[in-house]
Amino acid sequence: MEQQKKKTELVRGLTLTASIMIVAGSMIGSGIFLKPATMAKQLGSPELLIFVWIAAGLITFIGALVNAEVAGMIEATGGQYVYFRKMYGDFTAYLYGWSVLAVIQTGSQAAIAYAFAEYVGYFVHLSNLPEAWRQFSFHMPLVGNIYPFAEFGVKAVAIICTLFLTGINYIGVVFGGAVQTAVTFIKIFSIIIVSALLLFLGNGSASNIYTGFSMPQLSTTGFISAIGLSFAGAFWAYDAWNNITFVSGEVKNPHKNVPLALLYGTLIVIAVYVLINLAFLYVLPIDEMSKTTLVAATAVEKIFGSGGGALISIAVIISTFGALNGSILATARVPFAMAKAKLFFGSLGKVHPKFGTPHVSLVVQGIWSCILVLSGSFDTITDYVIFAAWLFYMLGAFGVFVLRKKMPNAHRPYKVWGYPYTPALFVIFALMFLVNSIVSDTENAMMGLILILSGLPIYFFWKYRNKRVNGKKI
Repeated sequence: MEQQKKKTELVRGLTLTASIMIVAGSMIGSGIFLKPATMAKQLGSPELLIFVWIAAGLITFIGALVNAEVAGMIEATGGQYVYFRKMYGDFTAYLYGWSVLAVIQTGSQAAIAYAFAEYVGYFVHLSNLPEAWRQFSFHMPLVGNIYPFAEFGVKAVAIICTLFLTGINYIGVVFGGAVQTAVTFIKIFSIIIVSALLLFLGNGSASNIYTGFSMPQLSTTGFISAIGLSFAGAFWAYDAWNNITFVSGEVKNPHKNVPLALLYGTLIVIAVYVLINLAFLYVLPIDEMSKTTLVAATAVEKIFGSGGGALISIAVIISTFGALNGSILATARVPFAMAKAKLFFGSLGKVHPKFGTPHVSLVVQGIWSCILVLSGSFDTITDYVIFAAWLFYMLGAFGVFVLRKKMPNAHRPYKVWGYPYTPALFVIFALMFLVNSIVSDTENAMMGLILILSGLPIYFFWKYRNKRVNGKKI
C-alpha cells in the first residue's frame, strides 16, 4: 500500500454552503437566548428593543459589506490579521492577532461555552465547590476581583465542551465544517419553529410588542447610556460575523465565496433574530422578560409548561454547541498566520502531517479559552470581548479607505456599496460605541484594553529576535 502523503498545507475543502453556515452558525449562539432579558431591563420598551435588534443588525451588515470588499481582494488563511498587515503593517496586525487569541475570540468561546453549560444545568444539577473555594479571589487593577472557582460546576461543563470541540477540529477542517453545517441548519430550523409556536399557539398579545412607545423616565445621559449598553448586548449576539475570513485560505473559490458568505450569512441572522424577539415579546411583556434569566425557556414554558422549557433548552444547547464549534474552527487560523509571518511562536504555524490542521494553534487556543471560562460569568466575559472586538472592527472599516489609496489598481471582485459613505458611517458609529462603553462600562472596557496591550512585550521580543536573526529593521 502506498504510504499516505504527508500534509504540509491547510486543506481547501469548505464550500459556499459550509462558508455561509460558518458565518451564520458562529453568530447564532448564546446571545440571542440570553441577551434579550438584559436588554429588556436596560431599555424598558418593546419598541426600543426591536429597534436596537434591527439597527444593530443593519450596522453589522454594513460591517460585513465593508469586510467583503477586502475579503474579495485578499485570499489568505488568517483573514482580518492578514488584512491589517496590508492596511497598517505588522504592529497593528500583531495587536489584532494577539487580541483575537487573548480576548476577542477566545473570550467569545468562553462565554458561549458558559452559556452552553448554563442550559445543561437545566437538566443536570451542577455541583459547586466548598464555600472557601468559591470565595477565593484575586484583584486586577481597573477590573476588580476575579473569582475563578465561583459557579465551578457550570465552568467545568464549559471547559469539557471546549476541549471536546477542539479535538473535533484537530482531526480535520472538512469534518469540522460538516459538523458546523449540520448543527447550523438544525438551530436555524429550531428557532423558526419556536418562533412560529410562540406566535400562533402562545396566549400572548400584540400589545406586548407595541405599547405606543411608552418607556421609563430617564435623563438624557441615562437614556444614551441605556441605548449604548443594549447595543453592546445586541452586538454580542451578532458578533463573529467575520469568522469566515480567518479560514478563507481553506474555502473553495474564496474571492467569490467569502464575500457571498459574509452577506448571505449576516442577512439570515438578522431575519432570525428579529423574528425570535417578536415571538418572545408576544408572550412575555417587557417587564416580565426583564426578570427572567433563560428567556427562551421562560417563553416556551408559557405554552407547554416545564416540558417546553426542556425542549427550548435542548435547542439552546445545540445552538451554543454549533457557535462554539464555528469559533474554534476559525480562530485557530489567526495565531497560525502570525507564526507563519514570524511574529509569534513558530510551533503555532505547524500543520498536522495527517489531518492538515493547525493542531498546535488549536490546542493553545483551547487551553486559553478554558482559562477565560474561569475568569467570570457570561455577561462579564461578553462585555469585555465586545469592546475589544469593536475597536478592531472600526480599524478594519477605516482600512478600506487605506487600501483604496495604497492599492488603487488591485482587482476587487466586490466593491462596498455606498462607498465612501457606508464605511465612514460604520467608523463613526464604532467610535461612538467605544466611547460610550468606556464611560458606561469602564471596568469591562478596561479589561478588554488590558488584554489587548498585554501582548506588546511579546511583539517587541519577536521584532528584536527577527532583527538579530535576519537583520530586519524594527
